[in-house]
Amino acid sequence: MSEKLKTPSCSTCGAREKSVFCSLDSNQLDEIDGSKGCDFFKKGETVFNQGSFSRGLYCVSKGKVKMSTTGPSGKEQIIRFATAGDVMGYNSMLSKKPLSSTAVTLEDSAICFIPADQFFSMIKAEPKFSLKMLELTAKNWNDASRLITDMAQKTTRERLAEMLLWLKETFGLDENDCIDVQLSREEIANMVGTATEAVIRLLSEFKKDSLIEFEGKKIRLLDIHGLVMLADLID
Repeated sequence: MSEKLKTPSCSTCGAREKSVFCSLDSNQLDEIDGSKGCDFFKKGETVFNQGSFSRGLYCVSKGKVKMSTTGPSGKEQIIRFATAGDVMGYNSMLSKKPLSSTAVTLEDSAICFIPADQFFSMIKAEPKFSLKMLELTAKNWNDASRLITDMAQKTTRERLAEMLLWLKETFGLDENDCIDVQLSREEIANMVGTATEAVIRLLSEFKKDSLIEFEGKKIRLLDIHGLVMLADLID
């Protein structure tokens, strides 16, 4: 069960500069502060469910969130992650259709919620904010298109190498130079589109080839160039 937090100020939020709210002035930020709320979610808690309708915009103030869809067979497919400064739920509001994914926290997280009427008010009043939302939507479409292409044209080994590089780009590195997120082998296999056993075998091969090494449950990338070449990311 999520816990209510004292609502943090948008103007002092450390994640704002890399979010879609970076162009808003102090008065507009104060308007958001007056209408939003903020909840604390423990690791593994659900922020929202696939099939429900979004009543507003979710913004990650702190933490990491996994977004996934469940197909007719009941199999989960991870579609993207959200970290500090990222927003969720806007596609449902803009399309007036149910949420296409379920959001679950990967670690303890603080998530703000901006009501739909406030969101649409900003869309109408602030062109720079509207442009940021358009850019974000386009980026997500491009990422989805690339994923579909990779699934169809790349080998499992290539997809795993690219996925490790993408995780590094998304989450950064921790103090031990490991990718700063803990994912199960099953979750990694889900993202790559293969069986868990195949991912376990390939990760062992990557380690043997000195591309990666393990630090507990985390992964350290030893040879970025080697992974880039393996993922066939060089034009």
